[in-house]
Amino acid sequence: MDTSHRIERFRAFMEEREIALSLMTVPDDQYYLSGFKAVVYSRPIDLFITAAETGLVVPALEEVHAREEAAVDQLFVYYEHPEKADGGKSHVEHLDRILGRLRPGSRIGVQAGAIPWALARRFLDAGFQLADVGPRIEEMRFIKDDAELEVMMEAGRLASLGVGASLATLRPGISEIDMDGAGNRAILAEVSAKHPGATLDLFAMSPSGPVRTVMPHVFSNTRPIQAGDVIIHSRQVALNGYRGESERTCFVGKPSPRQEDMFHLMLEAQLAGLDALRPGVPMKEVDSASRQVFQKAGLGEYFVHRTGHGLGLSVHEPPFLRFDEDMLVKERMVFTVEPAIFVPGLGGFRHSDTAIVTEGGNRITTEHPNDLGSMTF
Repeated sequence: MDTSHRIERFRAFMEEREIALSLMTVPDDQYYLSGFKAVVYSRPIDLFITAAETGLVVPALEEVHAREEAAVDQLFVYYEHPEKADGGKSHVEHLDRILGRLRPGSRIGVQAGAIPWALARRFLDAGFQLADVGPRIEEMRFIKDDAELEVMMEAGRLASLGVGASLATLRPGISEIDMDGAGNRAILAEVSAKHPGATLDLFAMSPSGPVRTVMPHVFSNTRPIQAGDVIIHSRQVALNGYRGESERTCFVGKPSPRQEDMFHLMLEAQLAGLDALRPGVPMKEVDSASRQVFQKAGLGEYFVHRTGHGLGLSVHEPPFLRFDEDMLVKERMVFTVEPAIFVPGLGGFRHSDTAIVTEGGNRITTEHPNDLGSMTF
């Protein structure tokens, strides 16, 4: 991954703010700036940037991985086995040496929402000043470049493929987990055939029935699907880190008249949000366009979350389509649009699609049928 253009943009920001060194501790931001991403972060990993160099501090078990994939100038390794312990046993030892190159009182950029307090306190006690650079990285990630959008288009296609494969198995007796597995297998086969060397991260959930579908975020379990169930099948696919999200509400057998009404309101709300999503519109107006559909029906209290969230490297990332967000929608931002209604005793109803903001509106990456006829099995 070529991240040099991002590093240069960030260095310009550092120069403007007189920041001598910036330390990144958020994994997705490290990947955005270096191309390196580990499977787990139980051992600290640090990315630093100065005007002259970039460097990554990693534990020994990530050394080969980092040398292969990290686009940095220097690699610093700390060890957990005695044979090499004299090279450093902690990431803090390397950070102390790196910061020791700076002038006393220099300003260090940190991600205030993510840096461990003990580490921040260590820097302050050493006489450094701290500046929060987290918002700048967040802002950089709002706008996707051509390479990012290309991968996200494919991730959206894969998410839709998985939704279709899962829904094709829908019948009484299979479990929620069975349903998720069918889509996962289809995506794995497709990526193996078409994207050699790619990485893949899959997430799916299929809460079923009137009780579980009013839980917006819940793990799938072994509950058997029953005749008459409403189901919200949701999935995200991350291809080489970049995501697409697709979600559909469906029924096993004919829904009740009231369930049909809720489904149609949900669909109307989503289409209203998508219609409002275009450059120059305050994000709160996109939320309002969807929310008013439920409010006019006297059901606003049952729409308990925002209309959508930004999407890119993280499962949920800013900016957000929220009722109090004044920020303007910009071209090349990517959002999910997923207004929903959750009625106790009746069920939850939510579709989600991923949309890239274009010059005149938006482009959906997750094409899959969404009408009631197509969603009744």
